Amino acid sequence: MANEQDENQSESEMKKFYQTTLIPEEPDKEPEVEEQENASDPIPEESAGNAEITQSDPVPEEPENGEPEPEREGVTSILIDDEMKRSYINYAMSVIVGRALPDARDGLKPVHRRILFAMKEAGITHDKPYKKSARVVGDVLGKYHPHGDSAVYDSIVRMVQEFSLRYPLIDGQGNFGSIDGDSAAAMRYTEVRMDRIAEEMLADIDKETVPFRPNYDGSLEEPEVLPAKLPNLLINGSTGIAVGMATNMAPHNIREVIDGALLLIDNPTAEVPELMNVVKGPDFPTGAHIIGTAGTKSAYLTGRGSVKMRAVADIQELKKDRQQIIVTELPYQVNKARMIENIAQLAREKTIVGISDLRDESDRDGIRVVIELSRGTNPKVILNQLYKHTQMETTFGIINLALVDGKPKELNLKELLEIYLEYRIEIIQKRTLYDLRKSEERAHILEGLRIALDNIDAVVALIRSSANADEAKQGLMENFALDETQSKAILDMRLQRLTGLETRKVLEELEGLIKQIGELRKILESEELKFEIVRNELLGLREKYGDARRTKIVPAAAEVREEDLIHQEEVVVTITNGGYIKRLPLSTYTMQRRGGRGIIGMEMKEEDFVENLFIASTHDYILFFTNRGRLYWQKVYEIPEGSRQSRGKAIVNLLELQEGEMVNAMIPVKEFDENHYLLMATRAGTIKKTPLSEFRNPRKAGIIAVTLDEGDELVKVLLTDGKKEVVMVSRKGKAIRFPEEDVRHMGRTARGVRGMSLEGPDDEVVSVDLVDETATLLTVTENGFGKRTEYSQYPAHRRGGKGVITIVTNERNGPVSRVRSVAEDDELIFTSAEGIIIRIPAREISIQGRNTQGVRIINLKSGDKVAGMARIQNGKAEEELKLKASIALQAAETASSGDETDLQEDEAEDVEEPDEFEDLEAADEEAEETEDVDEAETEDVEED
Repeated sequence: MANEQDENQSESEMKKFYQTTLIPEEPDKEPEVEEQENASDPIPEESAGNAEITQSDPVPEEPENGEPEPEREGVTSILIDDEMKRSYINYAMSVIVGRALPDARDGLKPVHRRILFAMKEAGITHDKPYKKSARVVGDVLGKYHPHGDSAVYDSIVRMVQEFSLRYPLIDGQGNFGSIDGDSAAAMRYTEVRMDRIAEEMLADIDKETVPFRPNYDGSLEEPEVLPAKLPNLLINGSTGIAVGMATNMAPHNIREVIDGALLLIDNPTAEVPELMNVVKGPDFPTGAHIIGTAGTKSAYLTGRGSVKMRAVADIQELKKDRQQIIVTELPYQVNKARMIENIAQLAREKTIVGISDLRDESDRDGIRVVIELSRGTNPKVILNQLYKHTQMETTFGIINLALVDGKPKELNLKELLEIYLEYRIEIIQKRTLYDLRKSEERAHILEGLRIALDNIDAVVALIRSSANADEAKQGLMENFALDETQSKAILDMRLQRLTGLETRKVLEELEGLIKQIGELRKILESEELKFEIVRNELLGLREKYGDARRTKIVPAAAEVREEDLIHQEEVVVTITNGGYIKRLPLSTYTMQRRGGRGIIGMEMKEEDFVENLFIASTHDYILFFTNRGRLYWQKVYEIPEGSRQSRGKAIVNLLELQEGEMVNAMIPVKEFDENHYLLMATRAGTIKKTPLSEFRNPRKAGIIAVTLDEGDELVKVLLTDGKKEVVMVSRKGKAIRFPEEDVRHMGRTARGVRGMSLEGPDDEVVSVDLVDETATLLTVTENGFGKRTEYSQYPAHRRGGKGVITIVTNERNGPVSRVRSVAEDDELIFTSAEGIIIRIPAREISIQGRNTQGVRIINLKSGDKVAGMARIQNGKAEEELKLKASIALQAAETASSGDETDLQEDEAEDVEEPDEFEDLEAADEEAEETEDVDEAETEDVEED
């Protein structure tokens, strides 16, 4: 009766919990009844939600006064929303409590509990022969679990699989599936019996330690929970999807869990961080690695967390400079066959390049997946790509949700251990009470036997003189002060118990029981003794079932970074005036002699032109400086790769630019250290130097790089060490050289100081570069003419002056377009506003004095202008191999594409030179003239 009341109370509390948690009640509203002329009028839409369900078919007519009709006998009116809410709550409760969530005490769902109990009742223990799975399924269905047989058999299969449970509870014989996703054989073919460790779950169940309830038809009783000497919920975990909630608990190592429980017994105030010193983290049956401890710590502290798992793979050497990757452990719940199929698909689609062979060599001894690599492939890059794109790296979302007192609750690590220990204390209390009662009953009988043995002659005489057993029993009770139980035991005693040996055994047993009863009473009175019993039981379990950890926890530093998946190579990055950006392999552009027509480097939109171009590594940072003095940055590999003719991707899709903001300066940086500076120059002649470390923490919305005056724009940014000399060049062909130390370093938001005085409002700074005495200063005009000039031709001045002539700017040359410091072995890439690109060695450009016109560098069409220039430092030896490969590639493209011939007007042969080339070279004149330059006083612009 008490159990029934407790069950009703628990069900009521559960309904209240579910109703308030998942379906909050709305305030009661009385339905508004409007007067209607005819009963056949349609129900208003606003009243549809309060429609009533009745057991009668016809719709009752409402009285004229609008009052609802009184309920008729046998008919119950119910609001449909109330009935739906009530029915849904009942359904949800059934799923949550009766099917999907485990009990926090034994860690089992009802189906698993019923399977183990049915096997115990049938005597299918670990030391008995195997029985057909179909027999067990039939017992469970017929006695305790009135659901489909597939649900029961699938649960049995999972309890057998070593790759599903860390400590399988059932010992199976036959085909129970595989890690490849193969299904188990039919239940009529497989055989099962309880595993040895499962019997620990049922220990003491016959000692009234757990409550029983009637089965589904009331013919039998089943346990509501198992005694669970084993901390099953933690060591095997659980997975289930209920209504509105789910559980996903990770398995653990039994030694660590027991050590955590022992720590909590010794120090009940220990918190989760201290418990994590012994419970390191989940221990999955398939091994693998756990990356970092953040997810585990979150799960142990809050009950929720995400653990990143990674397959165990080794890189091994093969013959002839080839390598292979051997995968020996997989993350938990990963289908091996599906993973291998995914790898093969990625290799076919060229998502992962470099895999030459893939095979599965797994056997009964373990997993072995062999991935052979092509010659010259970097195995670490391939392995990181496999982690990125396949299930060789997955996450396990931990949700420690279990039933506590019949209600679902998320539990942290300490709560899980506390619930287990409290439950074990309860089991020991009930077991001790049972043992005490049985001992006292036995001692009571033995006490009666002792009295009979002490008075054996009188007892025998009384029994012989009695007419029947009832008279003898009554005589014993009256003459020897015995009760009915003792008298019956004397009458049932065999004559052999009258021997001296048997008499001594009775006395010894009685003496032992008296001692045992005293010990049991001490246990019931002492919490310390109960915890000591739990401690000894746990130590015995650790000794019997403890094993080594399978899953290794590695530091989070081993996590795959995005750049680890990208092959490191030199690329060309271009950006157009219209805001399109792309990257291309450096080998795309072949080398030509100066004066050539170049190749099509980009298909341009109307009125768009290439504005900037530079060379960088895919792992470098790209600093984007805008005309408004703001800085954005990205990795080079984040810039989309395009074809030679493609425009690229709009830069507004990569950077969060403000309205009217354009990128006009970019610089590659490998790292943000303390020993380098960014030197920035503006069109108005202002210059500023800021430590590189000031820019290490960018934001998506950009950060201020320099504060500009109204109408001014940022022109160029250089990476320096702060000790070089600087040369600034203006559009009208003037250049000034001064030490970089003249520019003191400033904060990120400072305005800067004056670097060069300009000649008139139509003049502006074109570029700034660092002086290199071993190199020359290359000056290029808009019309494609240019020259190299030695730095010795430029006298050093203080910053702020007008400078000296660096090239003649006339109608033939046009104004200065680009300036760059180049070495003899450098190679140069020039781009025009219409997208023509040419690549030539720097040594083919003549070295001339400052006051000269220069030579033709690129043969431009009428109206086209030089728009960009980039330098490849000392790239000759490396680029010769790239040149051969690119020439062969372009020859193949020309042969296979009929459209290539249509481009002859725009794209000349790469090595063809114009007929007038020699005439142009002969016509170059060198005229030197000096010019006095008045140095203006240096004016510093105030910082913000």
